[in-house]
Amino acid sequence: MSSHAYSEDQLVEQPAIRLFAALGWQTVSALEETFATGGTLGRETKGEVVLVERLRTALCKFNPALPPEAISNAVDELARDRSAMSLEAANREVYRLLKEGITVSVPDHDQGGQKTERLRVVDWEYPDNNDFLLVSQFSVTGALYTCRPDLVGFVNGLPWVVIELKKPGVPARAAFDENLTHYKQQIPALFWSNALLIASNGTDSRVGSLTADWQRWVEWKRIEREDEPRRVSLEVMLRGTCERSRLLDLVENFTLFSEHKAGLVKIFGQNHQFLGVNNAIASLLEARELGHGRGGVFWQTQGSGKSFSMVFFAQKVLRKLAGNWTFVVVTDRVELDEQIAKTFKITGAVSEAEGDACHATSGAHLRELLRGNHRYVFTLVHKFQTPELLCDRSDVIVLTDEAHRSQYDFIDGFARHLHDALPHASFIAFTGTPVESDDRSTQSVFGDYIDVYDIQRAVEDGATVRIYYEGRLAKL
Repeated sequence: MSSHAYSEDQLVEQPAIRLFAALGWQTVSALEETFATGGTLGRETKGEVVLVERLRTALCKFNPALPPEAISNAVDELARDRSAMSLEAANREVYRLLKEGITVSVPDHDQGGQKTERLRVVDWEYPDNNDFLLVSQFSVTGALYTCRPDLVGFVNGLPWVVIELKKPGVPARAAFDENLTHYKQQIPALFWSNALLIASNGTDSRVGSLTADWQRWVEWKRIEREDEPRRVSLEVMLRGTCERSRLLDLVENFTLFSEHKAGLVKIFGQNHQFLGVNNAIASLLEARELGHGRGGVFWQTQGSGKSFSMVFFAQKVLRKLAGNWTFVVVTDRVELDEQIAKTFKITGAVSEAEGDACHATSGAHLRELLRGNHRYVFTLVHKFQTPELLCDRSDVIVLTDEAHRSQYDFIDGFARHLHDALPHASFIAFTGTPVESDDRSTQSVFGDYIDVYDIQRAVEDGATVRIYYEGRLAKL
């Protein structure tokens, strides 16, 4: 048998391409690409990273009432040169266009003059309505070098997924260090619309965001449920992140940009966050349908990104579930209250002005906020001092973080007052520590576990570091 049979192409790349085809993607090789109209991809040169004709076709399909001029302007906006911007800033700008659409000017035949319309770039509601194309050996010429990523996944003509592969025996990290890092420097245009990056040698596979260093790249070990057997393979990675509906869900609802002193950071939801948040939303819908409001207990161990899970959850509810939702975020410690509110602010879920305005400073202020029409209210459970009705709306969701510690005196305590204040709200507990088996107060408010990602799984997945305990006697 020839050594070619043991090559990266035969052992890793070709099986990956076949899997993409099974997942409903069109596949094509650009190794012998021909150019110009009617060419392999319709590109004029190797410098182009947007498949313009596929993009134009998708935009016409999603926006049939808009004139050709508006479609052309949108194509130009998506494909324009952003080399003067930082890579992460350009990526955030394009991401906003994908999610929010593009404002275009069209003739107003009723009033005369012009009016603005919102042009859709992606059909988020019906994933199969979009155009999915996987291109292998896609060459891109930058200012100095021509680079050729192994696999590039295009959605509606825009490069969303970049995958670099190594043969078995070569560490997956080599794909990050030697290839993907080089590509970001030499052909940044390929990453302006990027959603995720994958590095794999067939057995070890990692996924990361555009700004993540290797330590923040993660494995994807479960596809449907947390209780699945733990499997580390390229197949699980691709089925978990690149199946068409999951990919759109991840991009729309599990992607955040966070402002820090060190710069802009792109946050991509991890495997346990994706599964847990979707479980929580399903549990919320069931609780509302049954009319008891107990959304359940969301247990993801400390250090595994629980605060970001809260943001993912709230933002997806706002986008996907009809209703004038208000989220009451309740904690039992000042530091935790401030930390969670900060997480919502730095990710843009809550603006700086909104964050200050909706942060309850007293019991009286809490009453004022709950009787208003705020999207978010941040408060301490201790501010529910007396049993009084503050809001009887049913489209209020209470998110409590670690507040089950304050739920023990449910008969005549803060938890009872919280429930009395919001009698028709839905309640979900986010916790990093397990609830005691005999804590009936927490279960009576929130219900049973809806997702469990404990310390053992977090350590196995590398989401948090191993904890060591040393027993000591206290001197009394």
